Amino acid sequence: MTAPLLQVRDLKVHFSVRGQGLFAAPQTLKAVDGVSFNLASGETLGIVGESGCGKSTLGRAVLQLLPATAGSVAWLGEELTALDKATLKARRQDLQIVFQDPLASLDPRMTAGNIIAEPLRNFHSDLSALERKARVKEMMDQVGLLPTMINRYPHEFSGGQCQRIGIARAMILNPKLVVCDEPVSALDVSIRAQIINLLMDLQSRLNLSMLFISHDLSVVRHVSRRVMVLYLGKVMELADRDSLYAAPHHPYTKALISAVPIPDPDTERAKPRVVVNDDLPSPLNPPSGCVFRTRCPKATGICAKVTPILEPAGPGHDVACHHWRD
Repeated sequence: MTAPLLQVRDLKVHFSVRGQGLFAAPQTLKAVDGVSFNLASGETLGIVGESGCGKSTLGRAVLQLLPATAGSVAWLGEELTALDKATLKARRQDLQIVFQDPLASLDPRMTAGNIIAEPLRNFHSDLSALERKARVKEMMDQVGLLPTMINRYPHEFSGGQCQRIGIARAMILNPKLVVCDEPVSALDVSIRAQIINLLMDLQSRLNLSMLFISHDLSVVRHVSRRVMVLYLGKVMELADRDSLYAAPHHPYTKALISAVPIPDPDTERAKPRVVVNDDLPSPLNPPSGCVFRTRCPKATGICAKVTPILEPAGPGHDVACHHWRD
């Protein structure tokens, strides 16, 4: 069996937050709290959950854009958290990110050509200006931008075109892993399908591995091979796409899937509903035991006392719930 490209083990990202009041002790915000997974070559792992569940923090911690409090992130068997800055910078050729807000992630003072060429200047300084320009035009063509737009500034592009610039910047070094942090959530519905299809086409062409972060389960189902469900920094369920959507075991996963609208009105009205209680608790004061218990329709006494571990519920299907067999 081929070794995974990426191995994440018990990753934790905690932040110290100033307490309320003049003499209040600082509090700990556990944004990511013990997440583990593998990622194979050419695979897409979807990461889903409500806003505030730690999805983006996890993606940034994997890329070492945020420091890990504890745990391990191994890339091709090499521990990234132990690397010095110079060595880590060299590894960044293989590790790229596409941000959520396309316009905010681009420097308004730089042209599209300079934005896309910036990684080449950092990692391939041996290229001449003409060679860089040729590579940039080739990349623009691959992401659906006219090479004649090379001297335009970000404000002269639409939101979808700005995201294509961000994708071109991430892809121009031919990376092995790209973290897509809700890459279509800020775009119009009519543009989302185009960007998703572009990412899938580039993945197939370049043999990319992707972490695809989203709160839209219909998008994740279309893009991903496996899906990981996060809640308050913890993994609730991890399974291949078909198993998860056909037979979800965790109540939180069931609630997320039941909230996805179905185009057919009769089917939409007839489908079973799983409703969770209240709002997302504060990550500064998460519930004891199972963090989902305050909103879970199946919660019992053991849920408040014992934190469930991620255990096998079938081939390639893991779940963290005391009552998943019910």
